[in-house]
Amino acid sequence: MSKKKASQATESNNFFNQHTGKWTTFPMSWLTSTDHKRIGLMYGYSMFFFFGLAALIGLIIKLQKMYPASSGWEIIPPSLYGSFFTLHGVIMIFLFILPGASAVLGNFLLPLQLGAKDVAFPRVNLLSFWLYLGGAILAVVGILLGAADTGWTFTPPYSVTTKTISIFGFSFDSVSWMLVAAFILGWGTILTGINFIVTIHRMRCKGMTLFRMPLFSWTLYATSWIQVLATPVVGITLLMLAIERVMPVGFFDPAKGGDPILYQHLFWIYSHPAVYIMILPTMGLVSEILPTYCQRPIFGYKSIALSSCALAIFGYFIWAHHMFTTGMSDFANAVFSLLTFLVAIPTAIKVFNWSATLYKASISFQPALLFAIAYVFNFMIGGLTGMFLGSLSTSIHLHDTEFIVAHFHYTMFGGAAFGLIAGTLHYFPKMFGRIYSKGSAYAAFVLMFVGFHATYVPMFIMGMNGLPRRYHTYPDIPLFSNMQFASTIGSWILVSGIMLLLFTLVRGILKGEVTTERNPWNSSTLEWQTATPPTLFNFEQDMEVTRDPYDYPAFRLEQKKSKAGGKK
Repeated sequence: MSKKKASQATESNNFFNQHTGKWTTFPMSWLTSTDHKRIGLMYGYSMFFFFGLAALIGLIIKLQKMYPASSGWEIIPPSLYGSFFTLHGVIMIFLFILPGASAVLGNFLLPLQLGAKDVAFPRVNLLSFWLYLGGAILAVVGILLGAADTGWTFTPPYSVTTKTISIFGFSFDSVSWMLVAAFILGWGTILTGINFIVTIHRMRCKGMTLFRMPLFSWTLYATSWIQVLATPVVGITLLMLAIERVMPVGFFDPAKGGDPILYQHLFWIYSHPAVYIMILPTMGLVSEILPTYCQRPIFGYKSIALSSCALAIFGYFIWAHHMFTTGMSDFANAVFSLLTFLVAIPTAIKVFNWSATLYKASISFQPALLFAIAYVFNFMIGGLTGMFLGSLSTSIHLHDTEFIVAHFHYTMFGGAAFGLIAGTLHYFPKMFGRIYSKGSAYAAFVLMFVGFHATYVPMFIMGMNGLPRRYHTYPDIPLFSNMQFASTIGSWILVSGIMLLLFTLVRGILKGEVTTERNPWNSSTLEWQTATPPTLFNFEQDMEVTRDPYDYPAFRLEQKKSKAGGKK
């Protein structure tokens, strides 16, 4: 390495701690940094690692389903199948999709989009990451060492029985270990939500009213309120479940006089709003990407912003559509079914406005845009199949079948994961000051898009024909055997695309072409006006906003004036 490159590497890994007045070196320069950009990147590195790990575990699960039991095919023994399923679900939900775009791109971009120097509480922001990392390690260790078999929902009575973990002479039961891990992760989520709300209310630059905020900031705002109001519910619920395991009190365990249906109500009161914690920030990313690659104002800015808030509000009132088979009254079922259908309205507003933005535009088909369009397509399928589950009659038939698994993955993976990938590719040059290989990104997109649909469309068909989910194997019926075989082949294509994508990102970070261009996509929002990559305090001077965020004619006029001033 040349002296110049060595100097640059040393400078990038060192960090001046403004609170202690001292320079720190790698890795402590990262682990103790209160810079919101470094915290966002640490979230990203951790989450994409867990994403790759969970994808490989999912591939093993699909391999197990390739042939029925009568063929003698067995990759995972029945005693461990539930543990593999639990590990895949917990990592994907709690360690990847749930923190998702809010943790990675939210931390990196929110102050930049608002024209601020940092988030409102930098130290609390760092604490949120430590809680995430600590909770993640505890969760994975608990499942791996304790072979926990609860599913990602920890629902009693599945979470009543347990195995014991022995570490350094101390014994712990694996489920209690996981409950503590989830409780810690929840605290990190709450602190992030509080931080973002205060940042949006108190740190916006001069001239930036609420309706001059970029739409990604709007979705972070709506998401943060869900994090603050809903997460304590599941935190208390998990704490009650943990107390029940070590004390002679019965909250949810029928053997102790508890009610497992009460657990379901408390869990889904959080977990359905949590769907919007996962999906809302990616809706904001799509709303940033589409106008950029169309080079036109987004259609219906205010309706998209307000529909984000509507989704956050509606999400609190439809939790029991997960529980139509639990014996609720007919009236309660009808009310929750109606509310489930109403939640489609704000989603449809977004899809309509995104489509109108693309209509007759001069579109630049960059990899980020392809993932964003695939996001809209996948999420529409997820939403429409959700209407099947919101309807009482069809929901009873489809409940606990492979149809549920396919619907969930179309919403969370085809939606939230594709949206996060789109946002990562879009902001990659700004975040790292490097350019990734577009060729391999295009190839990864094709493999992921084809593999995704090849994996999950057969599961819709199997679910409609009554195949239960979460089973180790299935009967040797031609329809099921053929569909499972096709789905497994699709998972090979999907995982190969995921691995190629991760390779593309890592190679871009390490060896990508260096760029200092501030605005490679000619975008009109504030985060593109700072240096590439951004400096410690983001902007060289205090920012002032005088136009709407997606007013491209005014943006081009500003560019012309700036260039003319530079020539003088």
